[in-house]
Amino acid sequence: MTLHTRYSVKTHVGHKRKVNEDAVLALPELNIWLVSDGMGGHAAGDYASRLIADMAAGIPLDLEPKDRLSALRDTIQEAHRIIRQEAHDRGIEVIGATVVGLILADSHFAALWAGDSRLYRLRDGEIEMLTTDHSVVAALVESGQMTWDEAESHPQSNAITRAVGVGDTLDLDKIRGETAPGDRFLLCSDGLTKYATFGMLRQALSTQPIELICDHLIQIALAGGGADNISTAVVDII
Repeated sequence: MTLHTRYSVKTHVGHKRKVNEDAVLALPELNIWLVSDGMGGHAAGDYASRLIADMAAGIPLDLEPKDRLSALRDTIQEAHRIIRQEAHDRGIEVIGATVVGLILADSHFAALWAGDSRLYRLRDGEIEMLTTDHSVVAALVESGQMTWDEAESHPQSNAITRAVGVGDTLDLDKIRGETAPGDRFLLCSDGLTKYATFGMLRQALSTQPIELICDHLIQIALAGGGADNISTAVVDII
């Protein structure tokens, strides 16, 4: 089965930040898309996110689909090692970044992630969050104490528990599944999800064409306050 996709990617510094610490990568020739968010409040977050994206951009083009997931995982793990060494060399306690990466092959998808950058899928008008945040509030959501939408306004909503460059070892979560024509995937940093509820995302993804969707999503975040960098990548299965 030949995979046909259309995609759009965009990142915006937002209203409040002077530096965009997000990085977005599209590798359509490998059917890989990635969003990375440098950890706010830590020096050189932009270095960390850009390193992850740049290293992923170097994945060989001639890999078989089954080998691409391993290559992406190995690349992120190597970025983890380099970022930790960079922090040591600079005398900085922590440099880090979240990451979410999507790989498509034939009628399947796979994703890797660490932190609170997310992957959603819109299918038949319904939206599903395919990743689970590595964050303090995620445990509250999973225990039924609040919804993901409510978690965005929690005082510890920005406290993540896993990131590339943080800790001795990096544990990347993985999800696999099947795709179908008409599926629309969204990868994004938390600069969007702080302001866009599930309902808002479903409405936007259901109505906006691929040429406009990323601009539309970024405008939602900017209109809501835009206090963080905002990054989006949308991939349609056609």
